[in-house]
Amino acid sequence: MVSLNRQWNSLEEIVGTVLTRLGKPLQGRPLQVRLPTALPLLYVDAVMIEQVLINLLENAARYTPAGSAIEISAEQEADRVLIAVADHGPGFPSGQEEQLFEKFYRVHREGAQSGVGLGLAICKAVVEAHGGHIQARNRSGGGAVFAFALPVERTPPEIEAESETQP
Repeated sequence: MVSLNRQWNSLEEIVGTVLTRLGKPLQGRPLQVRLPTALPLLYVDAVMIEQVLINLLENAARYTPAGSAIEISAEQEADRVLIAVADHGPGFPSGQEEQLFEKFYRVHREGAQSGVGLGLAICKAVVEAHGGHIQARNRSGGGAVFAFALPVERTPPEIEAESETQP
């Protein structure tokens, strides 16, 4: 069970915080961020959504060749916002898309990569606690895409424009 501290948040601010925190692991990688300016505010637990993005970006950095590009994108589709992290690595074996999100599951059981296989399971739990869903797929041309959708559940509060005072 995931306990959420939901507040109105800008996806742009969440992504900015994540990129600041991941400066070193992403160093030397071309990073492309595509966030439309018209995205609505999201009623989410920002710390938890930041952790989802951190896990996805750390995996992209860990399982792809050094110097390869990583992309973060978002778009609104009807009553949800779809957020994706894409890489240019080897992808994963076809047919394992759902298994990737199971606790302790690892594509390669042995090797130089550390971790116990909880990162994607945590991502799934957090996204589902927000009423969303997460999925993985291989990119045509190589690489992987991890995408999650978050509902646009409510109407955000109206922001009052600051009134200008004349001296």
